[in-house]
Amino acid sequence: MSLDFEILQRPDFAIVRVRLAQGEKIFAEPSVMASMDPALTLRAGLKGGLIGSMSRAIAGESLILNTFSADRGPGELMLAPGAAGEVIHHRLRGGHIYLQRGAYLAHTEGVDVSAKWGGARGFFSGQGLILLRASGTGDVFFSTYGAVLELNVSDGLIVDTGYIAAFEETLQYEVTVLPGLSLGSKAKSFFFGGEGLVARFSGQGKVWVQTRTVNPFLSWIYPYRPVKQRD
Repeated sequence: MSLDFEILQRPDFAIVRVRLAQGEKIFAEPSVMASMDPALTLRAGLKGGLIGSMSRAIAGESLILNTFSADRGPGELMLAPGAAGEVIHHRLRGGHIYLQRGAYLAHTEGVDVSAKWGGARGFFSGQGLILLRASGTGDVFFSTYGAVLELNVSDGLIVDTGYIAAFEETLQYEVTVLPGLSLGSKAKSFFFGGEGLVARFSGQGKVWVQTRTVNPFLSWIYPYRPVKQRD
């Protein structure tokens, strides 16, 4: 049975409306529940055991997952991500996708969400070295900062690591410095937030690219911060 849902207010302030049938449940990050029917039951706890929960925490997600269950009858649930932007639904059919740190929102039964160590190829753009891997059969929701572009890769693609929200398992990637940067620029990029670090994708598959990322926004807003005047 397919999940009954609708994504509203997209792309700037997307929110997911889920209608759970009797006996259905959905798992979500804490603090994303905007509203829920009284018929639904909320339980918070570890999912996937301590090791699985710790791996999600290392990847930048919460140690705890909320479980919303329609035990007492059908009900409606509204889920909203923290960042202003889009929400994407992806239906898994036995495969998996990789999510950037902070992108995960919710998933249904049949899906396992765990961390994947990126090793030397990991993302260095202030996002950490860990990706989340959503695998199995079921529905996954993830969010982006800003709107999202769904790009089909066939002949290769270079994407700034900070703008990657998710990508399919069929793609291979390598993190490198943007060609043309000087040695000093490369050192600055590595130690101060990943400016100029890109992922080179190869193979065939989809990459979801968000239209905003945090570090450039913080740089833009920094001159406008309140400054205490000296006496």
